[in-house]
Amino acid sequence: MSDILGYAGKRVIISGCFSGMGEAAAKLLIELGAEVHGFDYKDSTLPLASFTQVDLRDPASIESGVASVGGKIDALFNCAGLPNGSFDPLDVMKVNFIGTRHLTETVLPLMGEGGAIASIASTGGLGWSRRIPTNMEFVTTKGWQAAMDWCMANIDTVAEGYSFSKEAVIVWTQYMGAHLIKQGIRINCTLPCPTQTPMMADFVKNSGKEVIEAATQPMGRYSTPYEQAAPLVWLNSAFATIVNGVVLPVDGGFMGGIPTGQVDLSRMMRKAQ
Repeated sequence: MSDILGYAGKRVIISGCFSGMGEAAAKLLIELGAEVHGFDYKDSTLPLASFTQVDLRDPASIESGVASVGGKIDALFNCAGLPNGSFDPLDVMKVNFIGTRHLTETVLPLMGEGGAIASIASTGGLGWSRRIPTNMEFVTTKGWQAAMDWCMANIDTVAEGYSFSKEAVIVWTQYMGAHLIKQGIRINCTLPCPTQTPMMADFVKNSGKEVIEAATQPMGRYSTPYEQAAPLVWLNSAFATIVNGVVLPVDGGFMGGIPTGQVDLSRMMRKAQ
């Protein structure tokens, strides 16, 4: 494959490389000639430059994983995540945001000008705009323990963990974009629609098939892991050097369909009621 996106020889770290969107992104990056270092709780069989078992619920595991890679890092892909309802809410918060933030902060000293970070958020985090002050209070906590203390003191806000963790990724991305760009480093995130990954069974079980199918509007189908991976890879590429602090819907038109009346949100609200 040609080096049109500028990944040949670039050193990248990708969390969540075992399956789903992370695995699809890792495969694509390998094809593009990147030196791909994978992190996951489960072993990967991909032909990576290195694989390290990392538990995003454990800051020491994260730090050890990054140390094992060492050297300059050109791009970070935060693809690891836990679904709603099937795990302890605090574990969901750790993996989806607190651990993701800690991984990013641990990698940043290894990045230089031109570095890029892309994270996976979710359309499930769309409530962020209704409680920006709360999200800002949380995402600007300093360090692992402060974030955990905040969660314990605000457990009703944390709720099942998934929605609030994804809100946090969205707000943190926008907040950090304004800071990191001064160092020549970009950070962005995507908002996937329902995607055919191993986690989909958990989403259907815990949210209900009607809600999940409503979120596929107007496209009317699940996306594939590759369809989610390709925009992530583009965000960290040489083609997106001024794209920063962006929350990119990768949803087949769902976000655009809401304000224009092309998406029937009542299908989702009936389940919530």
